[in-house]
Amino acid sequence: MSPPRKRERGLVRPYVVTDGRAHPTRNTLDMVTLVTAMNDRPLSGLSPEKRRVMERCRGGALSVAEVAGHLKLAISVTKVLLSDLIDSGHITTRAPIPKAQLPDAQILQEVLDGLRARL
Repeated sequence: MSPPRKRERGLVRPYVVTDGRAHPTRNTLDMVTLVTAMNDRPLSGLSPEKRRVMERCRGGALSVAEVAGHLKLAISVTKVLLSDLIDSGHITTRAPIPKAQLPDAQILQEVLDGLRARL
């Protein structure tokens, strides 16, 4: 018989981190939504987890998935925290930049031919 597993110290249940909420206040966040911290907002009054989110996002835009990964939080918990920070004006969001469509090979050939003609 194997010994019982010990619980990790410092382990906080997700419902404690989110104040008992399972869903964000807005349903507009997906894993690739980009979030950026507003540098002029005070951190006083924020929970430790929200402060960690703000500190991580102050370096530039990160996706929801990246924030969750850096902070080792579940996506659902991260979405709740981010939606609270959006509601308070601490975080802004934007859709990710779509991948550019590759130009047609014929257009590239015409550009190349035009450049060669000038040289």
